[in-house]
Amino acid sequence: MRNVRSNRRNTSDNQDLDVFPSFTDLMSNAFMIMSFLLLLALFQSLELNRRLQSATPIVIDEKSGNFKFKSGSAELTTDFQKYINNSIIPQIKAIIKERNIDFIQVIGHTDGQVLGLSGNLDQNLEKVAKNQFKVTQLKAGSNADLALMRALAVVQELQKKEEFKNIKFRAYSGAQLYLPSGELATFNRQADETRRRIEIRFIPPGKNQ
Repeated sequence: MRNVRSNRRNTSDNQDLDVFPSFTDLMSNAFMIMSFLLLLALFQSLELNRRLQSATPIVIDEKSGNFKFKSGSAELTTDFQKYINNSIIPQIKAIIKERNIDFIQVIGHTDGQVLGLSGNLDQNLEKVAKNQFKVTQLKAGSNADLALMRALAVVQELQKKEEFKNIKFRAYSGAQLYLPSGELATFNRQADETRRRIEIRFIPPGKNQ
């Protein structure tokens, strides 16, 4: 009888010991699942962060030959319209899709030449922004005026596209203040094609203020 009891006890002890490998396997699987979920969350966080970062601005400058405005004018030439539609718009579409962009700034920049004209933006600017007047009906009285008018002309060309109907566009003027490097320009009243440009900037979601 003593041997039988001893055998039963040993069998019970062995069964208890057999539980530990199963428990170890369970913990190992749970650790693997948790590690996978953590890695997935990390990848999602990195992707979200990448999408929230500002995309590289598109710059259309006169030196490249693609910036097409007559001196003192904000009227888009036929060549400039073709360039916007054939080259710029596909780039914008790709960036919007990749970055989930819904807010775009268009900034006009001029050189430091003095216009010395009498402008009418104070009387008509809001009407142009609402498409009640054409940009060509505005008259620039300063470089600040001219840069804003050119930015508005580009904005209105982009707004013609149905695929941009949910995009908020804003036109701004950099006048003659900033160099292409972003640095503040020095006092210079000479013609300089390297400074005359349009910048298209993409604002990440949640920062469209």
